[in-house]
Amino acid sequence: MGGSVKDVQSKAELDKVVASGAAVSVHFWASWCEASKPMDDVFSHLSTDFPHVHFLRVEAEEQPEISEAYAVSAVPYFVFFKDGKSVDTLEGANPSSLANKVAKISGSVNPGEPAAPASLGMAAGPTILETVKEFAKENDSSKLTNQVQPGDALKKRLQQLIDSHQVILFMKGNPEEPKCGFSQKVVDILKKEKVKFGSFDILADTEVREGLKKFSNWPTYPQLYCKGELLGGCDIVIAMHESGELQQVFKDHGIDTNASNEAKVSEPGSGKGGISESTGLSSTLTSRIASLVNSSPVMLFMKGKPDEPKCGFSRKVVEILQQEKVEFGSFDILSDEDIRQGLKVYSNWSSYPQLYIGAELIGGSDIVLEMHKSGELKKVLAEKGIGQKESFEDRLRKLISSSPVMLFMKGTPDAPRCGFSSKVVNALQEDGVSFGSFDILNDEEVRQGLKVFSNWPTFPQLYYKGELIGGCDIVMELRNNGELKSTLSE
Repeated sequence: MGGSVKDVQSKAELDKVVASGAAVSVHFWASWCEASKPMDDVFSHLSTDFPHVHFLRVEAEEQPEISEAYAVSAVPYFVFFKDGKSVDTLEGANPSSLANKVAKISGSVNPGEPAAPASLGMAAGPTILETVKEFAKENDSSKLTNQVQPGDALKKRLQQLIDSHQVILFMKGNPEEPKCGFSQKVVDILKKEKVKFGSFDILADTEVREGLKKFSNWPTYPQLYCKGELLGGCDIVIAMHESGELQQVFKDHGIDTNASNEAKVSEPGSGKGGISESTGLSSTLTSRIASLVNSSPVMLFMKGKPDEPKCGFSRKVVEILQQEKVEFGSFDILSDEDIRQGLKVYSNWSSYPQLYIGAELIGGSDIVLEMHKSGELKKVLAEKGIGQKESFEDRLRKLISSSPVMLFMKGTPDAPRCGFSSKVVNALQEDGVSFGSFDILNDEEVRQGLKVFSNWPTFPQLYYKGELIGGCDIVMELRNNGELKSTLSE
């Protein structure tokens, strides 16, 4: 068993190993995730140094049953088992924590004691120590740059990068393979402007990624620079391009816009024989995909459906959109192989789910999760004019608070439709209390929903500043005691 990592092919296979009661460490990974690769190297080294631990690897998207069972929504992700049950988890690229957690389930350290990777007596000690140091350096720099400005050495490096090309784009991925829809959009614009430009993949360098945010005072990516000056991010570049201002900026700075600097970009469906030169897809399939992408302002291509996701990554994006209270359309890519394969080419994005906002690709699970946590997703939705979906509870709260004194009754104050409602209206009017009203006979949803919301089964219901006062009996008791007007004016 020592020194080997086994790829798991089914949940039954994993369950069998776990049920044996042995110490088990499982790495959930994805081929498209850059952080998975170095963490897998660390994982393999640890398998040599802890021969009594089972090291298993699960390709998260290819094994949705296993991923769902352990609530895997991002990779790399690790689950640790001992005595037949899950005892710990680890999310993200943290080699030191991984080594610590493996050591603990193996019994190499006592509970509560840190396991310094350099002193674990590992056969691959020097190699893993170097890996740990590299990641520790990146993690520390990430935490540091969130709090303070970049140091002089980093500032110098950032300035050198900015000055390395007349036009340089700091982006996620590279021009041939952008890793987010915003980066792809700016790349497309620069190609249309026929400008030669350099690029830097900020996903490959955490120090640059975090440091440049502070250096430029610009919190998101991509970032486009011209002759050392920041032009802005995706939205600004789009606006400048559409107004012609971007072309003028390049002209004013003497930037060559020779058509030979970049290959011409063909529009989808412009090729001969019904084949798009830009994607290689048939014009019919391209048209189908474009129609789906544009079918909803927020469109999610996922495995399964929102009420029944077929992979943890799709479920996570659904949950995020629901938390953002956004209405969205969806398409189950498992139901149509042509769309499933074609969209990968159309979007230049190789995995699912894929989220589009305003017909522009945002990205997959990791990017959506990051944007959600940072608040960037909410900002993008607002910029695209996409409002939050009002929940039924929100609607009730809004109705209840629509007037300081609010009466939910049968009929209207001028024409009550039941004696109890009429009594409350008369009591309020005789005490000179101004109030708003809602006829629950005109809206069955509000009529039934308010009973549950207020935990009060009958009507009328009287509210003051959003709080339930009560029904007819309570209102009449307050009136008879001379307390009604004072209660509704506190």
